[in-house]
Amino acid sequence: MSSANTSSEPRAGRREWLGLGLLVLPSLLLFMMLTILFLAIPHIARDLNPSSTELLWILDIYGFTMAGFLVAMGTIADKIGRRRLLIIGAAVFGIVSILAAFTDDPALMILWRAILGVAAATQMPSTLGLIFSMFHNAKQRGVAIGVWAASISAGVTLGPIVSAVLLEAFSWRATFLVAVPIMAIVIIGAPLLLPAHTDSWGAKLDLLSVGLLLATLLPFIYGVKTLAKDDSLGIALGTIAAGIAFGVWFVLRQLRLEAPLLDVRLFANRTVSGALGVFILAAAGMGGVYLMFTQYLQLVAALSPLQTALAILPAAVLLVVVSLVSPIIARRVSPGIIIGVGLAVQVVGYLMLTQVESTAGLPLLIAGFIVLYPAVNPAMALTTDMIVGAVPPEKAGGASGLSTTANDLGISLGIALIGSIGIAVYRGEVADTLPGGLPEEAAAAARDSLDGAVSSASTLSPDVATTVLEPARAAFTSGLNLGALVAAIIAAAGAVLAFARLRQVPPTGAPAQEKADEQEVEAA
Repeated sequence: MSSANTSSEPRAGRREWLGLGLLVLPSLLLFMMLTILFLAIPHIARDLNPSSTELLWILDIYGFTMAGFLVAMGTIADKIGRRRLLIIGAAVFGIVSILAAFTDDPALMILWRAILGVAAATQMPSTLGLIFSMFHNAKQRGVAIGVWAASISAGVTLGPIVSAVLLEAFSWRATFLVAVPIMAIVIIGAPLLLPAHTDSWGAKLDLLSVGLLLATLLPFIYGVKTLAKDDSLGIALGTIAAGIAFGVWFVLRQLRLEAPLLDVRLFANRTVSGALGVFILAAAGMGGVYLMFTQYLQLVAALSPLQTALAILPAAVLLVVVSLVSPIIARRVSPGIIIGVGLAVQVVGYLMLTQVESTAGLPLLIAGFIVLYPAVNPAMALTTDMIVGAVPPEKAGGASGLSTTANDLGISLGIALIGSIGIAVYRGEVADTLPGGLPEEAAAAARDSLDGAVSSASTLSPDVATTVLEPARAAFTSGLNLGALVAAIIAAAGAVLAFARLRQVPPTGAPAQEKADEQEVEAA
């Protein structure tokens, strides 16, 4: 019966596959924008002169606003049309990218990055929703979702590499302008290749729920960032508590609503909750360490952007290989086991990074990254299909939205948490090791961040600059060591969760009846 139904489903044709190619472009770009500033940050710091806290906000406000609006934009897309919202989001993203590229004020840069996150949120639910509208055949839809998920992983990977090429040829402003031609292609191609799909019966948008979700995320993250400041413990704990309180209110409201903004009841499904938890943990560890890894390459090892990209490239190539092999292995082995093994391998890589030194530490740093970076891919490549396949078809859209939210929220949380740990360690160590007699402005910049130390050193004599840079680089490396240890603990928790909650998920090549039985167990 199942095979008969599958064979009667209409199969996608040439137009649908071309449409998928178009949808891959924004998916890849929007997640590339999560990491594209990793290499550009030292250049932005030199030109805009932001504080270390402002620098962290420039990096990750994009991911938080994207995560905060994703679910709401999915509802809006159902009401006004997924293709229409995709085009609107692409237009806003292109225009704001131009504004951000020519901004010279840190506060304005944070604002533009926040708006870019909202514009990204308008597009991501539309891309996945359109895939469900275009691919009705279950097997073809599975391939299409796999391609879409791979484009997200590729975007996160390509961010620093594309940034390096642009920095060599142009300036950091080009990392924003690269979005403009891609969004132009989306605006032109969408009416030609994508269906104008709407769900007029869809749920009304609950604006209070949208506000509560943002009120959960932003105070919580602000509190995490503020923990890095020595004199702000009360403010940090207060804002974290406020975020948690709003989160409880948000969950209670979703449980009462007939048509919730976010169906939190999906978390009762063992596979969905386990996969989302693993996804967030894997992305959080990787997001924070990836940032510090690229900063070490540029600011401690003093590599050029292109040399930095070449240092990243071996791990990126291995990640592509793993992304191709993981779905094949998952046809015979439970994807939960593959994910758990990958995260266990990540722990080894993170522990290698805890032994890196500020002098002669580059080979070990690159080796550790080669071990840990490809190992994160199974968690990113296999969880989306696992989550969508674990729920009834009528809830597939909501489940896939949760998957997308978990990805960028995890990366942004990692940048905030591990980045804040790195800043706290840096400030704690460097304050006692800087030489006396420095100009006050140079000393203040060096105490704030390694970017500041490098910038201030350029105004000093070579001998004095060395006495500033050596302790600053050693302090940053200590922050990297502790950040890597925290990431190892996070990855270990993800591995335990994967083995405990996901090992029962059957291989993707398992007979349909076995999968149906597994879904019945989940529902029960």
